Amino acid sequence: MHTLDPDPDIQTGDEATRKRNSEQPGYSDHGDHTAVASFTWAALCRWVADAVRDGAPVPAFTTTAFRGYYNRHWPKNLPPEVLEEKAARLVLYGGSPSWACGNPSGCGDYGVGGDRPLTNRKGWVRSTHHRWPGPGPALAGEPDGGLAAYGVLGLRAVRWRESAPGVWGEPVDLGGGPLAPALGSAVLGDGRVLLLGCGSPRSTGTAPPTAARWCSWSSAPGGPFLTWRGLGNPERGDDRGRRIGAPVAVAAPDGRVHLFVRNADKGVSTRVRAADGTWSPWRPLPGGGEVQDGLAVSLDASGRVHLYAAGRERVRHWADGVPQRAPLPLSGSTVASADGALYLRAPAAARLTGPDGDAGLDGYGAWSPPAPGRSGPSCSARTRRAVSPSGRRPAPYAEGTGRLDRAPPGGPGPGRGRPGRGRPPVELAAVEKRPGTREGPAPFGAGPSLTASSSCELPGQFKIRQ
Repeated sequence: MHTLDPDPDIQTGDEATRKRNSEQPGYSDHGDHTAVASFTWAALCRWVADAVRDGAPVPAFTTTAFRGYYNRHWPKNLPPEVLEEKAARLVLYGGSPSWACGNPSGCGDYGVGGDRPLTNRKGWVRSTHHRWPGPGPALAGEPDGGLAAYGVLGLRAVRWRESAPGVWGEPVDLGGGPLAPALGSAVLGDGRVLLLGCGSPRSTGTAPPTAARWCSWSSAPGGPFLTWRGLGNPERGDDRGRRIGAPVAVAAPDGRVHLFVRNADKGVSTRVRAADGTWSPWRPLPGGGEVQDGLAVSLDASGRVHLYAAGRERVRHWADGVPQRAPLPLSGSTVASADGALYLRAPAAARLTGPDGDAGLDGYGAWSPPAPGRSGPSCSARTRRAVSPSGRRPAPYAEGTGRLDRAPPGGPGPGRGRPGRGRPPVELAAVEKRPGTREGPAPFGAGPSLTASSSCELPGQFKIRQ
């Protein structure tokens, strides 16, 4: 399901500029876009709630929300060949006064017809950004040497397990819905998995996921998950709370888990889980500067935590929470990280570059379609090498470094209205697996396990995708 942006950034500026750029008061998008996205997400939530109430399986669909006029405020990210194709599709939408469309009032948005998409000074067409950017399915090693993949299906967290290399079983419902499309994850030293998602504790089954976050723990490597636990929101109030970004996390050698999200001020907020399981309060990272969502975190060889975020003039970098002054290049979109190093695509470039230059991964290209009637994560040998040098066990630094080029139908995928008051409607949550416990649904949106997919073997191509 592709939607518009239900949560455009808070945007301030003079009234003349706002009107000239067709943005709604206070936000970086057209009001029509936000309304349509809000109705769409409400319909998706109601669809799932109705299905669960009637005893049917949770509908197996994925969601992607695209930014709109937000694109004007940030570096452009589409390479020429992709931009040309995208602009060509706007010609039919834009239309032309010369077209005999049968309506005397005219047909189309003439402001984006003809060659106008490429000549418009606002440059909306020159970028494509997701509201909830993420690295795709979160991969973790299993005790038997196989892989598990975690994603969001039907607005709920699910897990796929391998029965053989590249052969995935049916998705198992981990609850937590309604969740935004991107999950964060971290793997502890003992192999337990922490899932981090964005969902609403107030949800009645018809409201979209907004600012809340939830997290879920596995009690033992390969074991069941405990109930989702709320971790709050770095913002106060519904309106600001809805603007937070997709979670990223990493487990450090000392046993702590570092969680990061983009906040409503377009900065970064963090919360840390100590080795004993207690969580610190939310706090903003120092350093200033506005960044895009799509943060990237990894560990270097000494165990230091490196966080990267694409800013307006350059990539921002923190090491163990301290801003780094070494100048970094400008990125056209979200960034990636592995071994503490930065990987990015320059504005309007297709190639991914890293510390050694060209990383050999093009962010665009063909994908391997699923076999008819089958679904599950596409996972190739290159994906396995990214998860771990051995290809079988997860390495903490690999978390959040890439995405499967495109999720097949039913597989994991790459997230609104007027301000409210009081507690943010979205919080972070966690669940922990403990020996002898049984997997159960989240505190809201509970329903039967997902049964919409069958096992399959899907050769895939691992790509960094912005």
